[in-house]
Amino acid sequence: MKLYRFNQVLIGFLLVGGLSGCAVQKQNSATKNKQEILEVMRRTNKYFMDKWPDAGKPIYTNRWRPSNIWTRGVYYEGLMALYKIDKNQVYYDYAVEWGDKHKWGLRNGIETRNADDHDCGQTYLDLYEIDPKPERIKDIKASIDLIIASGKYDDWTWIDAIQMAMPIFAKLGVMTKDAKYHEYMYKMYNHSKRAEGGGLYNQKDKLWWRDKDFVPPYKEPNGEDCYWSRGNGWVVAALARVLDIIPQNEKHRAEYLQDFKELMEGVAAVQRPDGFWNVSLHDPNHFGGKETTGTSLFVYGMAWGINKGILDAKTYRPMIDKAWNAMVKEAVHPSGFLGYVQGTGKEPKDGQPVTFSSMPDFEDYGLGCFLLAGSEVYKLK
Repeated sequence: MKLYRFNQVLIGFLLVGGLSGCAVQKQNSATKNKQEILEVMRRTNKYFMDKWPDAGKPIYTNRWRPSNIWTRGVYYEGLMALYKIDKNQVYYDYAVEWGDKHKWGLRNGIETRNADDHDCGQTYLDLYEIDPKPERIKDIKASIDLIIASGKYDDWTWIDAIQMAMPIFAKLGVMTKDAKYHEYMYKMYNHSKRAEGGGLYNQKDKLWWRDKDFVPPYKEPNGEDCYWSRGNGWVVAALARVLDIIPQNEKHRAEYLQDFKELMEGVAAVQRPDGFWNVSLHDPNHFGGKETTGTSLFVYGMAWGINKGILDAKTYRPMIDKAWNAMVKEAVHPSGFLGYVQGTGKEPKDGQPVTFSSMPDFEDYGLGCFLLAGSEVYKLK
């Protein structure tokens, strides 16, 4: 029996029978000290804001891109999470400046169906809730309304899209008190889960294939299925954020909750001994090594789940402690730069090499993931 299979059996046992309290008692003090958690979040964020003082400046890698693309949108998701626990006006102003400089618009206009274009809308909606100026939600709502009016719901063909757009549908449904947003959100999610490529969720392993190109017969070099760490992290984040938004009586909530719990079990079974997760969850030797973005998203989900009373603290808290402490000690530079961040892509070989000092093509989303994690770790008791 392969190691990850053994771990899955072990995690299943722990989730049913519980874990002795001794592991929890050995928590490293680094995850108990809220001030230390806040300090590292402030330091990593300051590094980024100092490097990008103009929130509207386009991003150049191999070509120029506007800064309301998904990578920057994920950063602002993290910044807004930081702002909720650390009410620094500078954070709020930086987010508003970003929206203002893009006229609260989407990269490809309101007719876009691309979830990557929609991600910025998560922050636009958050900022609207703080200060309900109509221009802040005008374009994102118009774009989602056009998608619903089209009757087409097979757009989320890759699992990253679930995180980029699903929470927007959830929030619009609550803000407008119109169930059509939640119903359509489920249609799109269900297509990704059960129809796209034959279904991108594998309940046997409790993990998601990134897109139809990775559904079997595709295999990793060791003969196992390819489960990309960050891709599964996106689904973790999406489910956590959606469950945080929708009401308790939303008709599909139970399924989202079950999917979240199962996914956390699948993730927990393959944590590295050092606390990180590999980019390839079932093939630790395929571009194996520490990776911060997937690790951050898994920590975010686990900590959120404990904070909401959904996940068992005795089982998941030791995993969080190990992962958070490993990232703080081994990935965060004194300057605030984050190491071990895999660049953009869709599978283990992309965005390599991933090292302590490697510079990803985009720095923003890695920090966003880290801030999301820190914001929930900070709330742990």
